[in-house]
This record gives sequence, C-alpha cells and structure tokens, in this order.
Amino acid sequence: MWPGKGLHLVFKPLKIDWKAPDFKIKEGLDLQGGTHIVYSADLSKIEGDKKKEAMESLKKVIENRINAFGVSEPVIQTTKLGSEDRLVVELPGVKDVQEAMDLIGKTAELEFKEGVNDPTAMPEGFGLTGKELKKATQTFDQSTNQPNVSIEFTDEGAKKFEEATGRNVGKPIYIFLDGQILSYPTVNEKISGGKAVISGEFDIKEAKNLAIQLNAGALPVSVKIIEQRTVGATLGQEAIKKSLFAGIIGVILVMLFMALYYRLPGILADIALVLYTIFVLALFKIFGITVTLAGVAAFILSVGMAVDANVLIFERMKEELRKGKSLSGSVETGFKRAWTSIRDSNIASIITASVLFMFGSGIIRGFAVVLIVGVLVSMFTAVNVTKTLLRLVIKKKIFSKSWMYLGAGSEDER
Repeated sequence: MWPGKGLHLVFKPLKIDWKAPDFKIKEGLDLQGGTHIVYSADLSKIEGDKKKEAMESLKKVIENRINAFGVSEPVIQTTKLGSEDRLVVELPGVKDVQEAMDLIGKTAELEFKEGVNDPTAMPEGFGLTGKELKKATQTFDQSTNQPNVSIEFTDEGAKKFEEATGRNVGKPIYIFLDGQILSYPTVNEKISGGKAVISGEFDIKEAKNLAIQLNAGALPVSVKIIEQRTVGATLGQEAIKKSLFAGIIGVILVMLFMALYYRLPGILADIALVLYTIFVLALFKIFGITVTLAGVAAFILSVGMAVDANVLIFERMKEELRKGKSLSGSVETGFKRAWTSIRDSNIASIITASVLFMFGSGIIRGFAVVLIVGVLVSMFTAVNVTKTLLRLVIKKKIFSKSWMYLGAGSEDER
C-alpha cells in the first residue's frame, strides 16, 4: 500500500554509539600516586660473599611478580641502611595496597606431603617442592567451570608425584603453601605425566594470583615489611601542573624567539615543533609509555633539542644566502651541511640515554626512555617536516630572501 492509504511510515532517529577516545597517558608514581613499600631482608643465613647475589635474586623475583600483577613502571631497588639490607618497591596507581603486599611479599613455598597412619600427626613430605614445578596456569574445570590452577612438574618432579600418587590411592595428598594447607585432594588413581590440577574454592582472582606466585618462585630470603605508605595523587597533580606550566611558558618563549629572529622560516619551525609535540604524545599513548615527573623534564629538554636543530639549519642557510646563492639552493645546501652536526649530537644524546636506561632504575629509566623517543622524533621533524614546509613556501613564492633573515642578502632571486 502507498503512504497515505493505510501504510504509515515511522522515521526513528539514528542512534550512534560514539565513545570519546581515551587520550590519557600513563603516569608514574609521582604523578598519579600509588604505594611505597620498604622490605627488610634477613640475610643471616647467607654467606657474606653471596649476600649481594641474594639481594639481586630477591629483587628479580619480586620484579617478576609485580610485572605479572600488571603494574606499569614499578620502581624496585636495593638499599642498605647500616647493616640492614632493604628492598624499596614503588607501585604507581595501585589502590588495593593489601592485595599488592600479599602478592609480592609471600614466599610462595610450595610443598606436597602425604598422610601418615596416625591421624593426629602432621603429614610428611616426600621431597616434592616448588623447585620441581615447571609452570602454573589459571584454568577452568571443564565440567563445573570452577576456576583452578593447572600445574606441570619437571621430569624429576613428575617421577616423585607419580610415586606418591601411586602409594596414596584413596588417600589425600596435602598441598602446603607457606606452611598453610592449601588443598588436600583425594587421589583417585596414579597420576603419570607430571601434570595435575590444584582445585578448591577459588574465585578467578585468587586462582590467577596463586598461579602468579607459583610461577614467580620462592623468595631466596625471608623479608618483612618495615614501611608502607600511600603516596597521594594530589601532590602529583600539583607537581605536573607546575611542570606543565613551566614547560608551556618555555615553549612559547622559544617559539616567539624563532618567529621574531628567523621570521617566516621560524614560524615554519614553530609549526614543526607543534607537530613534534603531537607525535611524541601519540607515541606515549600507542606504546603505553609511563611518564614520570622526570619524564616530563626529559620531554621539555627534547623540545629544546628540536629547536636547536632548526637553529643549526637556519644558520647554515643564512651563510649560503650571504654567499649569493638562490633561496632554493640555500635551503637544500643549508639542510645538507647542518645534517652531520644534527646527526652526531643526537646520536651522542641517544647513547647517553641508552646508558642511563641500561644501568639506571625506575625514574632514571623513565627519563631515558622519554629522552630517546624525543630525540628520534625531533630529528624527524627538524629535518623532514621543516624542510618540506620550506620547499612548499618557496615553490609558492610566499617570501623572498629578506624574509630568511634580517640583512641576510639581496632580495633578488638568482
């Protein structure tokens, strides 16, 4: 039927489910707040020449646990106060402090034991510990969909487990974690192949955290928490506001200087500087780079280095113009002659930042990463973006020689 003869057309507004993109960049502990924990390590049972190795091993184990926990840009470093060895851990953005402390501080000493004839006696170990554990994975029971932890033993551990399950059919195998009974499943049959499942009343988070602890291994030395405090985000926000304000003022002054001193080429360099800022922030977002207050300083420093490259280029161009070369020839020669100086200085900066990254930790490494990214992007914008813009305005004949630099040469194109 046609409209107006019984057929009614209803037009509904088109709904578009649009979500604004997330431009937020990851922030470090000093900018977004987090948790600061200090551990004291008991090295009384460690020989003197092996204490340093034990502390490094402790640092590595806790670092592995934190990385598995999903904390971005943690700061983990060993210190010594008098005769006391300490480990300092800073976790940006961690809100559940107790959960993080439980996760990274437990020794995760896993041991399998078998029951004895006397029901009042403690189960006895049969030599199978976490050292024979190959890996642990959070999985789900296929029939009940209950979260559990699948474990796989080494060849040596598989033999011990097979022997123990063979002589304990119908009896429980006790699984101890940090001296506490985790589970005591009944053995239905002899288990071969070195694979088993730890089941219990787990939720997904508990099963996942258990797998993380088991995979990280036992701590090489016992530790205790001597200091724990929460770093408020208010101080971080205040710090970043002041830093950004100082950085913005600095960039504006630099852009004004470039525009007034180098005229139109300086304005083009300012445009390249804006693009440089956008490119760097985009890389921070894409690759998930965590920015600390030191990283903000590195970013502002790299802005100055980006401008420095343009100054070298324009001064070379100025020299060519004074020799009487054409505008286009001066641009090409200026970039060519300045490139070696720009390349060498930036490579030196990258080498220095790489050394900081390799041997530094925490905030120092964050500073190095931001500086390396900034230097690489500044090389691209100073050479390619500025050069492209200059070629474009020369082709359109937007300015003459006198616009290159005050008193640089004749206005006649040759």
